[in-house]
Amino acid sequence: MPFVIYVIGFGTFAQGTSEFMLSGLLPSLAGDLDVSLSEAGLLVSAFAAGMVVGAPLLTLATLKLPRRVALTGFQVVFIAGHVAAALVPHFGFLLITRVVTAMAYAGFWTLASVAAVSLVTADKRGKAVSVVVSGLSISMILGVPAGTLLAQHSGWQAAFWAVAALTALSAIALLVVLPGGHDTDAPRLELRTELRSLAVPRLWAAYAITALTISATIAIFPYLGALLEDVTGVSEALVPAVLGLYGVGALAGLTVGGRIADRAPFGVLLTGMGTVAVVASAIALAAGSPWAMVPLSVLLGAGGFLTNPAVNARVFSILGETRTLGGAMNIAAFNVGIAIAPWVAGLVIDADLGLAAIGWVGAAFALAALASTLLDGRLTRRHQHTTQNLTAAVPDTHQAATASR
Repeated sequence: MPFVIYVIGFGTFAQGTSEFMLSGLLPSLAGDLDVSLSEAGLLVSAFAAGMVVGAPLLTLATLKLPRRVALTGFQVVFIAGHVAAALVPHFGFLLITRVVTAMAYAGFWTLASVAAVSLVTADKRGKAVSVVVSGLSISMILGVPAGTLLAQHSGWQAAFWAVAALTALSAIALLVVLPGGHDTDAPRLELRTELRSLAVPRLWAAYAITALTISATIAIFPYLGALLEDVTGVSEALVPAVLGLYGVGALAGLTVGGRIADRAPFGVLLTGMGTVAVVASAIALAAGSPWAMVPLSVLLGAGGFLTNPAVNARVFSILGETRTLGGAMNIAAFNVGIAIAPWVAGLVIDADLGLAAIGWVGAAFALAALASTLLDGRLTRRHQHTTQNLTAAVPDTHQAATASR
């Protein structure tokens, strides 16, 4: 695997820490900004909404720019947004900065995924994407617990300053190692070609799977810190450790998924979402038990992130070489799931059904993901059957033409 892909993965680690660290920061943010826990959860949805808009919009806007210029430009905007948020601790302003920084992160993530895929052969695309996305799981293992500790001892602003510093370091590294060759610089593809690539029904089934798989996990994760403290009874000092264990599970799932996603994407998707459905249901039933919640947190991360390389491999296999806008739409789909799930979970919390009820929300999304996976499998088999029939018909037509002559 080219070294530059690992550097790109470091970039997703730096920025991904910001996306997921709110799981440990929400209680601190809610108290400091004088809002409810469910209102603070809107910061997660705001970030995801920014990514939904930013992924396709900024991809189109930077289609003709060299990817190195675009990637580092997005990082500069991301850094500025976090510095501003740390300097102006106001909930409304924080919502705005979350949207802006998310848009920049969406642009970075889209181009980073496309650059990684373009640097390897077709049989290694799933693994390349898993390396890039592994930055997110590492951010859960290291970034989220570290951010939680910073918030507990120095205020939530310290976590934002740390993210800004990490992102600056990753931008410098990317400038040094990202090559300027034909595959990683200005794309040759035209807007019309990119738009045409989206007119494939099974591609939208794959996008639905992307949204639903992340929803199944993210319905629980932003509130996991609060759940552990308020329902499970885990002490505040131990919450970062449990969140870190969630990240360990996520990294394990991502590693396994990255190795087999290219060969058996549907098997990975069904296994991962089946696991999440069972684990989320168990969380709803056993949230009060620390002995149950610690291993369940690990399994939630493992099952959820097992599917990540598979959803990316599915999308890129359908798109083929026309992958820039299509890849951006997959990032948007990913964040549609991130935006919707915390909002739905917040509605459940506000309905006084209890924090543990978010487990049922996660299980419902997982079952929907399983149904979408089965639909995608049916569409894929139909496509393969049609392709085989067309391929078989070509030589027969040629032979008939030859005989007539």
